[in-house]
Amino acid sequence: MTSTPPVEPSPVSPAFDELTRTRTKEIISLYPESRSALLPLLHLVQSVEGYVSPDGIRYCAEALDLTTAEVSAVATFYTMYKRTPCGEHLVSVCTNTLCAALGGDDIYARLRTHLGSEDRPLGHEETVGEPGSTGSITLEHAECLAACDLAPVLQVNYEYFDNQTVGSAVELVDALRRGERPQPTRGAPLTDLRTVELELAGFTDDASTVDTTARVEGPSGAVESVRGARMAEENGWTAPALPDEPPAMPALPEKK
Repeated sequence: MTSTPPVEPSPVSPAFDELTRTRTKEIISLYPESRSALLPLLHLVQSVEGYVSPDGIRYCAEALDLTTAEVSAVATFYTMYKRTPCGEHLVSVCTNTLCAALGGDDIYARLRTHLGSEDRPLGHEETVGEPGSTGSITLEHAECLAACDLAPVLQVNYEYFDNQTVGSAVELVDALRRGERPQPTRGAPLTDLRTVELELAGFTDDASTVDTTARVEGPSGAVESVRGARMAEENGWTAPALPDEPPAMPALPEKK
């Protein structure tokens, strides 16, 4: 009696095709412990589905020999992993303290009604348009986008648009809805969310992306960001030298 060779398990969803499975293996091969590949693998799933679905959770769990509870715990902890289908573009408005005080709250409030209506403003992580279709937008408020020197700021697919106003933010989302891709203030040229998710998973050679070199080109600094360093240089200010010996640390209390 001849034994039948084992059949490799099929993906839990037709969305996870052979290319996705091949990329999954490539990601896992980079880590000594397979479970360490979970974060990029979730980005890969999101590049395929436009969000992390229950099927995506199961796919990651099977690929990494984890439970769905373990995968869900990670997918729900990080805000970059979305649990509902996203638009072609993710618009993130910073509403943390400095951005909020300088107009971030007003920008977010205006975009909610502009993309929704006065009676039914668009909510956090809600989408206008058919998810994934050209011009569709998912709107979210973000706690901090780490650009206080350029506040108020927003991001489109994690690329920065600095020194925004209510008017410029409305013009930006209107351009996105028309299918345009305005140039970010800093960073790489704008693309769509799924392409960005594929890049976050570690793949930049997909045929749908622009030239790889162009994807990493673009201004990365701003006058505001280096103003302190320039003032120090102009005034001859320097930081005090490090001591030859580090200062003594206080003694730790004894364990009882």
